[in-house]
Amino acid sequence: MSEPTESTGSRTGEGAVIRPLFAAGFVTAFGAHSVAANLGAASPGGLASQLFTLGVLLALYDGAEVLLKPVFGSLADRIGPRPVLLGGLAGFAIASAAYVVVGNPAGLGLARFAQGAAAAAFSPSAGAMIARLAPDRRRGRAFGSYGAWKGLGYTLGPLLGGILINVAGYRLLFVVLTALAVVVAVWAAVSVPWLPALPRRRQTVVDLGRRLGDRGFLVPTMALAAATAALFAGVGFLPVVGAGAGLSAVATGAAVSVLAATAALQPLVGRMRDAGQLGDRTALTVGLMVTAAGLAVPALLADLAGLLIAAAVIGLGTAVVTPVAFAALAAASPPERLGQTMGAAEIGRELGDAGGPLLIGGLGAVIGLASGFLGLAALVALAAGLAAAVRLGTRHP
Repeated sequence: MSEPTESTGSRTGEGAVIRPLFAAGFVTAFGAHSVAANLGAASPGGLASQLFTLGVLLALYDGAEVLLKPVFGSLADRIGPRPVLLGGLAGFAIASAAYVVVGNPAGLGLARFAQGAAAAAFSPSAGAMIARLAPDRRRGRAFGSYGAWKGLGYTLGPLLGGILINVAGYRLLFVVLTALAVVVAVWAAVSVPWLPALPRRRQTVVDLGRRLGDRGFLVPTMALAAATAALFAGVGFLPVVGAGAGLSAVATGAAVSVLAATAALQPLVGRMRDAGQLGDRTALTVGLMVTAAGLAVPALLADLAGLLIAAAVIGLGTAVVTPVAFAALAAASPPERLGQTMGAAEIGRELGDAGGPLLIGGLGAVIGLASGFLGLAALVALAAGLAAAVRLGTRHP
């Protein structure tokens, strides 16, 4: 039997081949947020009163991803993305199962780092496989669906994680994470074709620096970082604004739900990009400007209507930016370096994930929360200006 290739995958059911990759995106998002969102309230040993320990546990997952995504992305280019994807999913299942066996706070820290390391393997591999399996005319839609599945994981993680922890503690949550990773790994093993490593010429450090410094990489990665900063700053601080205005937890939770639900718009944005109705530079510029406008709303209107408007507008802007940025990265990357490109771009997202909340929190502590939102809005607007001023790089076939 001949090896499946990108074109074979398209002819014999592109959707069935790619859906397990969307599910892998769900695993990393659900795995990250189901634990992180509940650490302070439900951790064993009263971690809410041990802020340094709590901070370390929150940082371990993302820290492992930042360190290892470029490494595993390059490995996917070297040996092919499928074994790295399956190995990462298997590693995530093993790390989760290990906590079920150990079941103590020290084991939780080790499990979180191991989960982050495993996610660093299968996340860029999934992105690289989507880029290779989806033809260019459907690449935006494919990345839009991938983003929507990750958004679903971000949405359901805190809620279902809290329910599982309240029912039977962290062990039950990690049992579910183990089972989820195993199911997706088996699904991917059955459905996702082998994609051989593409021939590559030797790459020097200078070559790598030149490629990662090209505007075709920098502009979409900057846009992803800015959009992710806004998204997670909104998730973290819109409830704080609402609480300060005397709103209930139900009301502030509704705002966060609106923010997360807008991820469902990403496939539509991707289809518009694929149909030529939305250019990459236009989408990134408009999406970032809309996001900046949404960030400014809480500084002007801190009631329930303001929170809902801010959540909807921030979510809309990030839903425009995310699939287009990933599709633009895939179009500009040499096919044989897709894993490395996706791994490096994911660092931008992780930095935005951490940097947005840090900026708002830092400014909020010094000069007020409204100023924190306005400060981040200004930076996102600056990113929009840069996206508008710079033409994206040359597309690779």
